[in-house]
Amino acid sequence: MSREGKAVCVTGGSGYIASWLLKLLLQRGYTVKATVRDLDDPKKIEHLRVLDGAKERLHLFKANLLEEGAFDAVIDGCEGVFHTASPVIRSTNDPQTEILEPAIKGTLNILKSCVKVPSVKRVVLTSSILTVMRKGQLVAPDVVVDETWFADPAFYQENKHWYALSKTLAEDTAWKFAKENGIDLVTTHPGWVIGPLLQPTINLTVEMVLNHMKGMERFPDDIDKFVDVRDVANAHIQAFEKASASGRYCLVGKHGHISEILKIVHEHYPTSCLPERCEEGKPFVPEYEISKEKAKALGIIFTPLEVTVKDTIESLKEKGYLTV
Repeated sequence: MSREGKAVCVTGGSGYIASWLLKLLLQRGYTVKATVRDLDDPKKIEHLRVLDGAKERLHLFKANLLEEGAFDAVIDGCEGVFHTASPVIRSTNDPQTEILEPAIKGTLNILKSCVKVPSVKRVVLTSSILTVMRKGQLVAPDVVVDETWFADPAFYQENKHWYALSKTLAEDTAWKFAKENGIDLVTTHPGWVIGPLLQPTINLTVEMVLNHMKGMERFPDDIDKFVDVRDVANAHIQAFEKASASGRYCLVGKHGHISEILKIVHEHYPTSCLPERCEEGKPFVPEYEISKEKAKALGIIFTPLEVTVKDTIESLKEKGYLTV
């Protein structure tokens, strides 16, 4: 497939996943129009400007998710739109303003702009595995969770899990609007995304790995759904390029206990200071899996967790966050 001359739009271009998406799109020959919140902040844009092909084919724009019509000119002429922008905030006193409204209204505004642009062939929305199933959800041992599962927004509302609620409601809004307006929409549902950083600042998911390597006494008794950021970025592109792609795609390379990450770290970095005890007792092995079948149909071969963890740590060392 020749990508020369083909233009695509990426929202939230300075983010963790989006930065890798930009890198891979440029490598494939696309012209990329990316939006960021602040064109004057070097921490947001300098790592993008140095990407191979950026000088010739990367165009950065400032756009406000909450402003209807703000993306019309950016999306104009694009064949594909990758909507990755969504607030990721650990805690807030104003979830409606800081998390829910930007995620839900922002998604709707992007789709409204897409309706106005006849060149747009497909929209790929970055959702989350949290919209498929909620954390701690009890599942029978022989069940494989797949794209037909949907998390209950009422649970997130009741328990004040605002990020999960924002992703769930944003996806619901997107599917409804897309069906009503004839938009070819595909959604991706990554788990806990780790892997090397392109941006200079550390993001929430990689910060988890860093925290466990900097003297925590105990590690949480958590089962997490890990996926490499490079696999996530590649899956977005495949979801756009493959004509057969449709619906939702779970993106989880490894479903396992947090202790598995620490074991890998200890094997390769034996001098690092790692927690040796679990908060709740003996770690356990998850009794169900997240389906990889649809992701495989996109051509995604998930990076082994060991490779992802090692590359994450080397990236943290390179950027000065670790000295192991």
